[in-house]
Amino acid sequence: DRNGRAMRNIRGGEIAMIFQDPMKSLNPVYTVGFQIAENLKYHTRLASRAIRELTIEMLGKMGIPLPEKRVDQYPHEFSGGMRQRAMIAMAMACNPRLLIADEPTTALDVTIQAQIFETMLKLKAEHGTAIMLITHDMGVVAELADEVAVMYMGKIVEGGTVEEVLRTPRHPYTKALLASIPVLGRGRNQQIEPIRGSTPDPYDRPVGCQFAPRCDYAGEKCAVMPDEEYVSFTHRVRCWKHQEVAPDE
Repeated sequence: DRNGRAMRNIRGGEIAMIFQDPMKSLNPVYTVGFQIAENLKYHTRLASRAIRELTIEMLGKMGIPLPEKRVDQYPHEFSGGMRQRAMIAMAMACNPRLLIADEPTTALDVTIQAQIFETMLKLKAEHGTAIMLITHDMGVVAELADEVAVMYMGKIVEGGTVEEVLRTPRHPYTKALLASIPVLGRGRNQQIEPIRGSTPDPYDRPVGCQFAPRCDYAGEKCAVMPDEEYVSFTHRVRCWKHQEVAPDE
């Protein structure tokens, strides 16, 4: 239908995505170059030769060595880091306005992680692409993000600039997350505070605030889900007790 055709034009063109596992996302029976070119064929009017040249150029931009050779190789012939870079090349080939990256460096060593994030930031600067990064790594958030939204059980519980959320958390879940992360330089005696309890069964959710059964600040009010409240122009939180959670100035 018309809506389906409109969304096909948006997917891969206006919006692109990088998935967690590139080996499962790349088709093993087609060359990497064919899979990148397929997206270009659908969203551009370029001739076949121009598409091949652009595909090779994108692989080169990702730091993949010998792109003229790699373009005709299959996913199993690429290393893990190179497959992830190929996925980024595929996602960025049409200069999307929004790139969604779901744990894009899962299972990769820290050196490759740094290279991939550097590549993404470079492409963001060159093409003005907005990047939505989905991650559980707070270090990555602190290093790369401009704004952050903290989710619990599928709902955003706190959001704002990185500095606001990480330095002055207002939701108990955000505060607990930060308290559970070891910090370099504090020595072996630093106290790591795990979040008590476990994530609720999504098919048997608690009433009201989903974090209440695990929360040190929970009270009677928490049986009702609070509305989102702005505590500054950009900092918002969904918690009845956010004033108690706020760190001392």
